[in-house]
Amino acid sequence: MSERPFKVLGVQQIALGAPDKQRLKTLWVDILGLSIVGEFRSERENVDEDIAVMGSGALRVEVDLMQPLDPATKPRVQDPALNHVGLWIDDLPAAVAWMQAHGVRFAPGGIRTGASGFDICFIHPRGAGDTPIGGEGVLIELVQAPPEVIDAFARLAAG
Repeated sequence: MSERPFKVLGVQQIALGAPDKQRLKTLWVDILGLSIVGEFRSERENVDEDIAVMGSGALRVEVDLMQPLDPATKPRVQDPALNHVGLWIDDLPAAVAWMQAHGVRFAPGGIRTGASGFDICFIHPRGAGDTPIGGEGVLIELVQAPPEVIDAFARLAAG
């Protein structure tokens, strides 16, 4: 395999779904102490989401607490309960090109701006045909890290 032209820096977000996000908020906000910093609602994505965070600064991690706008409609953000994991990537276009060349299957939509304003794309939960590598049941969001996140992880690695 050729040398990887990108780095996975760390976890950007964890997205959790449930029929009622209030139960998620009870655990993640009331019990674990995360703070709600925003909301996101999308008819197209069938999601009503509260954005909670842990940590601070460039190394903070989002925990998206999601419920469907319509439980009978797809996509079903509550199924599976671990909806997706987001990873900071230092060079998203290079990562996507390299992964495609190595058989990774991406979900439709390509690289685009996500709900938090960063460029994103998704590795499909399952591989198929000419693209046999997928997330083995997990949707994986790749997120272009902004310069301050790249710098923070470089400082952390330097010790």
